Amino acid sequence: MSTAPHLAAVPTDPPGVTGPAAVASPWSRLAAVANRTWVRKLLLLALLAAAWEGYARQLANPLLVPTLSDTVRALVQSVRDGELPGRVAISLKLLLMGYAGGVGLAAVLAFAAAGTRIGAELLELLTAMLNPLPAVALLPLALLWFGIGAGSIVFVLVHSVVWPVALNAHAGFSSVSPTLRMVGRNYGLRGPLLALRILVPAASPHLLTGLKVGWAFAWRTLIAAELVFGVSSGRGGLGWFIYEKKSELDMPQVFAGLVTVVSIGLAVEHLVFRQLEARTVRRWGMRT
Repeated sequence: MSTAPHLAAVPTDPPGVTGPAAVASPWSRLAAVANRTWVRKLLLLALLAAAWEGYARQLANPLLVPTLSDTVRALVQSVRDGELPGRVAISLKLLLMGYAGGVGLAAVLAFAAAGTRIGAELLELLTAMLNPLPAVALLPLALLWFGIGAGSIVFVLVHSVVWPVALNAHAGFSSVSPTLRMVGRNYGLRGPLLALRILVPAASPHLLTGLKVGWAFAWRTLIAAELVFGVSSGRGGLGWFIYEKKSELDMPQVFAGLVTVVSIGLAVEHLVFRQLEARTVRRWGMRT
């Protein structure tokens, strides 16, 4: 007597569903998209833009707060005329010069502090004296020492960058364990080689933080210095652009300059430092 083979019950998809991908409903897909960080930030940005537009229209005083639409039109017009890109280029050139100088000087001080006790005491003394001093407060002295031109602004930029970068680098180097230093010495690493191959990779989270803070300080100091005195050879940067438009009572252009300042700051944060962090400290598992 033959019997039919026993077949295990196999679960089947509900009617109208052909596979796992079709199980997800449109609402679940929408929720998955909305759960992404960049989508939430875009929504928040849209809410802020709507609040700006609504408040400006209710206030109905363009000399105080222009509408977002007027600001966008002014921004597009300045970009089309080439005025705003030229001002941005001047500011970024000065920023890169001051930032590079500040980072280079901070590296010298941090390596000296990591190598000798006198260097560490010198760095602590200098930062205690000069770090609380606002960079813009040095602008009158800079004008006296370097004259009217880019040199004065670069000087105050170096001052604004060197101390946060040096302090964070020194903190990072000090946090490297003595065991790791001994391993490097056992491999024959001394002096600059020990710093570059052991200290710098181990202290990279602190170094990256210092670079980010130094960039933020430099960007704010540059705009403030240009607002106070930003003309070099008859041309000014982004801060001077804002000051000129304020003197002309062209408030949409003033807000267009401010939007440009914020946009450049966000672009550098996301396109430079976030990428650098992803390729270093996160990739190496040094930060969650």
